[in-house]
Amino acid sequence: MKLRLLFALLVVSIVCPLQAEERGDRAFLATRDALKNGKLDQLEQNLSATAGHPLAAYAENYRLRALLGRNEPSGIPDFLAAHDGSYVAEKLRADWLRWAGKRGAWDLILAEYPKLQAAETDLTCYQQQARLNLGETVVLDEIASQWLTLLEPPEACQPLLAHLVNSQRVNHDAILTRARRQIEANRDSWAARSLAYLPDSLAPNSQRFAQATKSGMAFLAKQSGNWSASRAERELTLYAIQQVAGSDPGIAADQLTQRESRLQADEKHWAWSQIALQAARRHLPETIDWYGKAGNTPLSDENRQWKVRAALRALDWALVRRSIEDMPAELAARPEWIYWLGRAYKAGGRTSQADALFGRISRQANFYGNLADEELGLTITPPPRARSISTEEAQAARDVPGLSRALTFFRLDLRLEGVREWNWSLRGMNDRQLLAAAELARQHQIWDRAINTADRTQHEHDYSLRFLAPYGDQVRPAAREQSLDDAWVYGLMRQESRFITSARSTVGASGLMQLMPATAKWVAKKIGLRDYSHSRVNDTEINVLLGTSYMRLVMENLDNHPVLASAAYNAGPGRAKRWRAERPLEGAIYAETIPFSETRDYVKKVMSNAVYYSTLFNGKPDSLKARLGTVAPTSGQAMKDADLP
Repeated sequence: MKLRLLFALLVVSIVCPLQAEERGDRAFLATRDALKNGKLDQLEQNLSATAGHPLAAYAENYRLRALLGRNEPSGIPDFLAAHDGSYVAEKLRADWLRWAGKRGAWDLILAEYPKLQAAETDLTCYQQQARLNLGETVVLDEIASQWLTLLEPPEACQPLLAHLVNSQRVNHDAILTRARRQIEANRDSWAARSLAYLPDSLAPNSQRFAQATKSGMAFLAKQSGNWSASRAERELTLYAIQQVAGSDPGIAADQLTQRESRLQADEKHWAWSQIALQAARRHLPETIDWYGKAGNTPLSDENRQWKVRAALRALDWALVRRSIEDMPAELAARPEWIYWLGRAYKAGGRTSQADALFGRISRQANFYGNLADEELGLTITPPPRARSISTEEAQAARDVPGLSRALTFFRLDLRLEGVREWNWSLRGMNDRQLLAAAELARQHQIWDRAINTADRTQHEHDYSLRFLAPYGDQVRPAAREQSLDDAWVYGLMRQESRFITSARSTVGASGLMQLMPATAKWVAKKIGLRDYSHSRVNDTEINVLLGTSYMRLVMENLDNHPVLASAAYNAGPGRAKRWRAERPLEGAIYAETIPFSETRDYVKKVMSNAVYYSTLFNGKPDSLKARLGTVAPTSGQAMKDADLP
C-alpha cells in the first residue's frame, strides 16, 4: 500500500508540472495569436494563465504593445523598470520611441533614447530630430557624414536629409553624386527622391528618368541631336549607359565612346567606372582598361573592391597594391584586403611588409586567417581546448533568464524569437560564460546556437563546439558511400543549415543540406530512390542521402574540385563553370572573384570549415591552400549531366 502511494505521488510530481507547462504554453501562444489578430480582449483573458511561465514577460509585452497601438502607453515605464536590460524591454522601448517620434514627442525621445543598448538607424534619426529641435546643429554634421552611404533612409531620417539640403550643407554636385550611388546600388526610386532636391532647372524630367533607368538602350536610341545642352540631359545619359552596362558592358562602352566628346570629364569618368564594375563582375578582359578610363573618379566601396578583384584575375599585383592602398582605412582593414595587400607586397619583393600584414590576421579562424598562417609557414590547427565547464558554470548558464526564455522559444518551435533572445543574452559574457552557454545549447541539441556561441570566444576556445559534427551515424557513412571527404561534407552542412533539420531558406531549400525541391526530385530520380516525395526531404537520412549524392554528381561534373563544387552547390553548376578563367587560376582568387556576394562568402567558409573538421577528425594539421589548389581553365566542354540542376 505504501509503495502504491509513493508511486502515485511520484507520478503526480512528474505529471503536474508537465500539465502546468502545457497550460502555460497554450496560454502564451494564445496571447501571441491574439496580438497578431488585434484582439486585445482575448489577449487579456489569457494573460493571467501565463503567470510563472518563462515567457510571461513577453505576454505582458504583447498587451502593452496592443495598448500602445491604441495610444495608451501609460503602463510601459513600469514594465521597462521591471525588466531593465532584457531583450523584451529593449524592443518595447524601441516601439515606444517610434510611437513618440511619429508624434514629435521630443522630450520623451531625449529621455528614453540613451537607455537603448542597440539603437537602430530610424531611432537614431528620431533622436537627432529631437536634438535639432533644441537647436543642436552639430546633428547636421552627423547626418552629412552618411550622405553617400545612407542610400535607403528610413522615414525618420528623411526630414534630416531635407534639412541638410535646405540649409545648404550639401550642394547640387553632392545631390547628383548621391543619386549616382543609388543608381549604382539599383535603388532607382531612391535616386529619384534625391534628384527631387534639385531646383527645377537642374532636375531631370521624371518620365525620362524612368525611361533612362528602365530601358536605357531605348532612351539612347531616341536621344535628340542637342542632348548635351543641359546638365539634366547629360545626367540621364549616364543613367541610361549604366543601365545598359548591367546587361552588356561592351554595348555600353560603345554607346559611351560615341558620346564622350559631349560629356564633362567627371561625367564620363563615372560612366566608365560603372561599365568597369559590371565588366569586373563578368570577368571581362577589358575590365582593367575601362577602370583606367574612369580616371580618379570617386568609387563606392563596392566598386573599389571589384577593381581589386579584377586586378587579381589579371594577376596585376601592382594594381592590386595601389587599389587597396587607395581604399578608406575601414575598408582596407578587412581581412581579405589585408591578405591581398600582403600578397601584392610579396609579389613585389617587399616580404617583411607582407609578413607584417599576414601577422595582423594570422590565427584568425577564418579563410584569410588560414591563408595568412600558411604564408607565414604556420600550420592550421585548433588552439588548445579550454578546460571543461564546471558544475557551477553550467548552472549559472541555466540560470540566465534570457537563455531560459530562448530555450522555451525553441521548445515551442519559435526559432526566430529564440535566436534573438539567445543572442541578446550573450552580450557582455566572458569566454567561460560563452562556453557554458554553448554547452547548454549543445545539450539541448540547438546546434546552431552552440556553434555561434562558441565562435564568439576570444582567448579560451573549444573547437569541438565551434565545429560540431552531429548526425555522424548518417553523414559519415553516406560520405564514404559517395567517396566524399567527410570534412568537406560537414564543412558544407555547417554553412548550409548549422545542422538544423527543419531549416528552410527564403527560396525554399530544406533540411540539413538545404535541398531545393527541384534538385531533390532530380537527384531522387537519378539515384533510383523509389516512393520519394518532397514531404520526406527533412527526414535526416533522406536529406543526407540526396545531398551527398548531389555533391558527388557535382564533383564529377566539375573536375572533382571542391571549390568549384562548393560554388555549384550554392549557385548552380553552370555558374560555377562560367566563373573559371581562360588560364589556370589560384583557388583563392577564384573564390574571391565569385560575382555573387552570398556564394563568395559561402565558398570561403565551407573551405575553411573543411580544414578544421579535417584536423578534428584526423588529429593532424590540414592545408587550406592544398584544398583550394588551382582551378583549371574553362574547357568549353559540356557537363556530363547537362540537366544537372
